[in-house]
Amino acid sequence: MKIKLVALLLFFAGIAFTAAAQTATPNVTQSQAHQTKRIKHGVKSGELTPAETRALAKQQRRINRGKKVAKADGTVTAGERAALNARQNRASRNIYRKKHN
Repeated sequence: MKIKLVALLLFFAGIAFTAAAQTATPNVTQSQAHQTKRIKHGVKSGELTPAETRALAKQQRRINRGKKVAKADGTVTAGERAALNARQNRASRNIYRKKHN
């Protein structure tokens, strides 16, 4: 009886872990946190104008919305990950350009 119970618990734990791994986007989440920090630093140091800040924040919201759409069906495909990564790279370049203009 105990063996069946343990096997059943391991089975469900494996399913939960697999489901979480398919929708996890840790790199995107980490990049967003870093970029938000860069934007806040730019505002604090005066490198970013209010209009530039709004534009960068809007871009971050769009990336977040794209991440939610990618996760909506339960699986984030390699193509969706690549698209999110490309959007993050574009946003990073925009932050750099706006801080250094």
